[in-house]
Amino acid sequence: MSLARMYAMQARLRTHLQKSAVQKLATTIPGQMLETTVPRRCIASGLIRHEKQAPKPVPKHDWNRAVSEAEKIVGYPTSFLSLRWLLSDEIANVALHLRKLVGSNHPLLRTAKILIYNGKNNMQAWGLIVLLVSKAVGHAPTVPDLEQDKSAGVLQSQRGLAEITEMIRTAHLVHQGLVNLQPLDGAGNELGSDSDTIFGNKIALLSGDYLLGNACLQLAGLRNQPLIELISSAVRDLAESNFFGERDQQNNPVPSRPLESPVAGSIGSSGSNVDLSFGDAIDNTQPLSLAGVMGNPEKEWALRHILGAGSLLGKSCQGAMMLAGQPEALQRRGYMFGKHLSLAWQACIDLEPFNSDQLPSGGQFSLVSAPVLFHLDHDPSLYDEIQKGLVSVDSVDFGKVHAAVLKGPGLERTRALQKKHSLAAMDVLNELPPSDARTALQNIILAMQDI
Repeated sequence: MSLARMYAMQARLRTHLQKSAVQKLATTIPGQMLETTVPRRCIASGLIRHEKQAPKPVPKHDWNRAVSEAEKIVGYPTSFLSLRWLLSDEIANVALHLRKLVGSNHPLLRTAKILIYNGKNNMQAWGLIVLLVSKAVGHAPTVPDLEQDKSAGVLQSQRGLAEITEMIRTAHLVHQGLVNLQPLDGAGNELGSDSDTIFGNKIALLSGDYLLGNACLQLAGLRNQPLIELISSAVRDLAESNFFGERDQQNNPVPSRPLESPVAGSIGSSGSNVDLSFGDAIDNTQPLSLAGVMGNPEKEWALRHILGAGSLLGKSCQGAMMLAGQPEALQRRGYMFGKHLSLAWQACIDLEPFNSDQLPSGGQFSLVSAPVLFHLDHDPSLYDEIQKGLVSVDSVDFGKVHAAVLKGPGLERTRALQKKHSLAAMDVLNELPPSDARTALQNIILAMQDI
């Protein structure tokens, strides 16, 4: 028997069996015959019920994923708190001494936890951002080959600047862990027996000074006088941020009294018409202007966080372009990018305590956060409660302030503020040529909204 006849007999047998199965099912379940028995691949028959497939969920911009992909682009995890740094003799000694503070509730322990766990709320990705900006803009052709890290697309000096930036930032955070042991009226008297707090202050002071000293040493090693002047002005701004505005006896910031005439009605809920240059649009190495700042919610909030964070990040991005030999105009855009990115980041952080309807028992949040300042602009009567914190912020009823802010326009205005600065940072990125580094920076900005 030929193969053709065998195939023909198999086809007729298969057809006969299919018809028998259809007839049998039709007698038992008549209403489901076609839907049950017709093969779904026979689309041409027109008898198939086409079911709609569920749409795929829109991918959410995940923070950890955005940072992980960005680190691959620049070559390695760029946080200064790497294994190499943690295993150094000096930091090993600091970690050993920190164990003595366990159980003392010293603020330095909270700072160390944030740094080691690299939480989203702490911008320890600053070195990464500096390197991404460096790679996104490229470098001038006159840069020597020995200076280039061609595998990562950045310069060796730019890697050094990224570590310097994180060392300065970390030193600033560690120094903020100092505790005032005496009220001002008793200053100079014999200290109490709180040896743990005294010891914690010594560790915070000395370890912060060690980091800052090493940062200055590495900065001088770059042998670039304009860059040294630029980053030095950022350190000056960090110092000034610790003395900006009203503060309690533990140096916790307290908002200024709101202006008698609210500014919200003249600028709209988003505050898009507020000038946030403070003189740094002309020369950002000079001290920022305080004119018309205190009592204006957006200006006071912005200047406080430019001094405490935005100046360092912006000037580091500007310095990275300076090392690459980029034009001065592009360097200025780099500063604006870092400045707006830092403010957008801070707005996201300020919203976190208000994501819940109830404040945990004993919970606290920053009294100079954007939602609180915007609510004080809307309802100045809340400042009577804020005034209780002029001696110590612990005297403020944070539950009352939290409930009031939830009912007011402060959250909506803060979201608009975050969007405003995110778009401003995006505008700078859009001026750069397309690249994987630029895409990584855009993903980081989008992921901030999900923090």
